[in-house]
Amino acid sequence: KGLMNAQIAVKDDEIYIIEINPRASRTVPYVSKATGVQLAKMAAKISLGVTLKELGLVEQSDQVPWFAVKEAVLPFNRFPGVDPILGPEMKSTGEVMGIDPDFDVAYWKSQIAAGQKLPKGGAVFLSARDDDKEWMVDIGLKLAGMDFSLVATEGTARALEEAGVHASVVFKLVDNQSPNVLDLMKQGDINMVVNTPSSLVARADEIKIRTEAISRGIPIITTRDGADATVRAIATVREKDWTVQALQDYHH
Repeated sequence: KGLMNAQIAVKDDEIYIIEINPRASRTVPYVSKATGVQLAKMAAKISLGVTLKELGLVEQSDQVPWFAVKEAVLPFNRFPGVDPILGPEMKSTGEVMGIDPDFDVAYWKSQIAAGQKLPKGGAVFLSARDDDKEWMVDIGLKLAGMDFSLVATEGTARALEEAGVHASVVFKLVDNQSPNVLDLMKQGDINMVVNTPSSLVARADEIKIRTEAISRGIPIITTRDGADATVRAIATVREKDWTVQALQDYHH
C-alpha cells in the first residue's frame, strides 16, 4: 500500500522486477495529469483502508481518447562538450508533457515544451552507421518528400542516392577539409540533425557534431523511434493547424 516506484522490464512476456522504491516518482504526477486519476490522493486513501473498488478504480477503462507524450528535459546546453547520447545514468532535470487527440501533434507539443524547436523546412544533416542506413534512407525519403534539402557524409549520401534521393555531400571532420557539417551549422545552414552513434564509445567527430548542434539550439535526433516520430509530427503540423486547451478540459 502507498506510493511505490517500480522499475520493471518485460522480455518475451516475462516480467522482471528490477527494483521497487518506497516513494513516488516523477511519473506519478505525469500519469495523474494524463489520465485524470489523482494517484497520490488515491494512494493516501488506500493507506487508510479504502479499497480500489470503493474508489471506483476497478472498473475504470485504461483507454483515454487522447495521447499524452512524456519528454525528458536534458540540459546539455549547460554542459559544453558533454555528448547527448543517453546511457543508464540519470541526466534529465525534469519532464514535460504534450497532450492532444492526435499523437503526432502531442509529440510536437512535447518537443516544444522541452525546448526542441522542430523545423517545418530547411536542411537536415543525416549520418548513420551501417546498421542504421536502411531506416535512415526511409527518413531521408520522407524528408525529401516534404521538400527538405538533405546533407550527409559520403556513406549515407551514397545510400540515399541509390534510393533515388539526392543529398549534398560534406567531408567528415577527420578529413580536415571544408565544407563539413560544423561549417554549415556555424553558417546557420542546418536546421536539424539525425545522427546515430557508430559504437558504444562514439567517435570524437560524432561527439563534436552533436555538441555543436546542442550549443546552437539545432534539434538533434539519435534514435530510429525518435526520427520516425519527429518526421511524422513535422508532416502533420505542416498540413493542419493545432490548438491548446486547459488540462482540466480533457478531464471534464
